[in-house]
Amino acid sequence: MLEISIRFYEELNDFLKSDLRKTEIRKTLNHRTTVKDVIESFMVPHTEVDLILVNGVSVDFSHRIDDGDQISVYPVFESFDISAVTRLQQRPLRDLRFIADCHLGTLTRRLRILGLDVEFRNDITDDELVDSVVNAKRILLTRDRRLLMRKVVDRGYLVRSQNPEEQVDEIIKRFDLRRNLRPFTRCAACNGILEPVEKAEILHLLEPKTKLYFENFYQCQTCQKVYWRGSHFEKLETFVKKHFP
Repeated sequence: MLEISIRFYEELNDFLKSDLRKTEIRKTLNHRTTVKDVIESFMVPHTEVDLILVNGVSVDFSHRIDDGDQISVYPVFESFDISAVTRLQQRPLRDLRFIADCHLGTLTRRLRILGLDVEFRNDITDDELVDSVVNAKRILLTRDRRLLMRKVVDRGYLVRSQNPEEQVDEIIKRFDLRRNLRPFTRCAACNGILEPVEKAEILHLLEPKTKLYFENFYQCQTCQKVYWRGSHFEKLETFVKKHFP
């Protein structure tokens, strides 16, 4: 039997039961195990952890726990330099490419409007999501914490809010994205790149009133969808200005 103490800091407390938040937790273990197993026994995904101190010393996920250990667990620091100590998430990661699970369609469209690269399919499976993280090096956005606890998933984020507007704020803050935003450069429907297109080239795709009242158009290079500054654009501009002042 091993007796340890563990404390989770800052937003990692979101994952804990209310009586375990922001306090030292005593835990009894039946056998020696890794610090990763201990952390995830509290349903805290390893993708949310950037720094672990055991008795004041930085360790990695494979570190095996001993009796009496005092463990401190810290969240990911995207905009704060902790390079003087071992950290567990890879740096730098400025070419940010995401993949969202099938429950985050509205969030996906809003992030694409802001110019972020977000892969999404309504019918995507958990295994396909994981494959995209491992092989395409995308960052997984999900509300399923068990998916983030898969060992091969090395980069991801558990979206806390159920409100799409709040979710956008979460993602921008978590990944320090303000400098990465390029509004109206991606197709909200398929994630393709938008390019200016001559009206004559897409005239056959336009409704009569659109042909009459608009002159400037953009077209997705992947799905060929056409965009213009119609009556809906004012609402989109308000959304963009909120996140990209």
